[in-house]
Amino acid sequence: MVFSNKTFKFIIATLIACLPLFGFSNNVADTTKVHTETTTAHATQTEDHDAATAAHEGHGEPKTLAQKIDEYKNHHVLDAHDFTLFSDEETGKHYGFPLPIILWDNGLQIFSSSKFEHGHAVAESNGNYYKLGHDEKIYKTDAAGTLTGDEHHPTNAKPLDFSITKNVLSMMVVALIMFLIFSGLAKSFAKNGGISAGFGRIFEPLVLYIRDEIAIPNIGEKHYKKYMSYLLTIFFFVWFLNIFGLTPLGINVTGNIAITAGLAIMTALITNFTANKNYWGHIFWMPGVPTPMKIILAPIELLGVIIKPFSLMIRLYANIIAGHIVLMSLIALIFIFGSLVGGTLSFLLSFAISTIEILVALLQAYIFTMLSALYFGSAVEEHHHDEAHH
Repeated sequence: MVFSNKTFKFIIATLIACLPLFGFSNNVADTTKVHTETTTAHATQTEDHDAATAAHEGHGEPKTLAQKIDEYKNHHVLDAHDFTLFSDEETGKHYGFPLPIILWDNGLQIFSSSKFEHGHAVAESNGNYYKLGHDEKIYKTDAAGTLTGDEHHPTNAKPLDFSITKNVLSMMVVALIMFLIFSGLAKSFAKNGGISAGFGRIFEPLVLYIRDEIAIPNIGEKHYKKYMSYLLTIFFFVWFLNIFGLTPLGINVTGNIAITAGLAIMTALITNFTANKNYWGHIFWMPGVPTPMKIILAPIELLGVIIKPFSLMIRLYANIIAGHIVLMSLIALIFIFGSLVGGTLSFLLSFAISTIEILVALLQAYIFTMLSALYFGSAVEEHHHDEAHH
């Protein structure tokens, strides 16, 4: 969706003009009602305090709406050991399906995540006891489920976790979708003499764009082919995961720094292991530079080898997780305002941000692919003879 400059200014002006309406969301009757409710709440403060104390001793203090929203946002951006589609707060039921837990702790421990009962129970496997923490990490414990240290940051030992989490399952699903789409596209090319057919043909323009506008200009005609498979894979992999993250399924794969770190490390490994002598020569002994400066600049250039993938990791992670948090915060305003005007404006803002996030999903995949191609191009750049004469 493309907005003209005049349309964009009109939308901003309309939103600003509607802001004063928030002051009329509580009329006189509402104010009287609120005052009455406040007096009643004050009169029953002792009873509420006793109830809160009992709840604190049993299941924790009653949570306010803001606390519930913060808890939901924090839970949304975290990985999980089960795939919960939605939950019923009143009954405490969770609708979804469990995922396999695979741990290495005195041998291989395999069981279902349903044993944790969404963190409310202790799971037992071959005489070992495990507890699921608030941070969605698995800790070793005893039969009573004792966790030492802070509730949100336990100090219990953690087994090696190779579980199929929600993020891992999402990546497997995306990998399968990509395999089916592009294997079908490749077969149609072979059968129809280079003409695409079927559902995969809608992705052919993107494949050609990555080849003609990203790979060839940045890597060169001579070397681009050996990097095409990775560039195509990383583009569609990141793009599809970003799109899945905009669905109500609560998937936040590329907003997980461990995932973006893995992708950045792969780009760094390919760059450094396929680099030629000219690449390493420009890092450790730059041509055309005085010798004293070479000694000073060599560590800086070597540091750049680490900074490049680090920037890839942070850029993708920060943009995606920020988009998730902003979007959820705007949606939460609907419940916080509790009025027609506030809810309507929050909905419109959420819709606008969601539309922008669709563009960001594609843009971040493009940027990651473009920068990877730039790094590959610098790694295989041929030696220029004019540099030797400086």
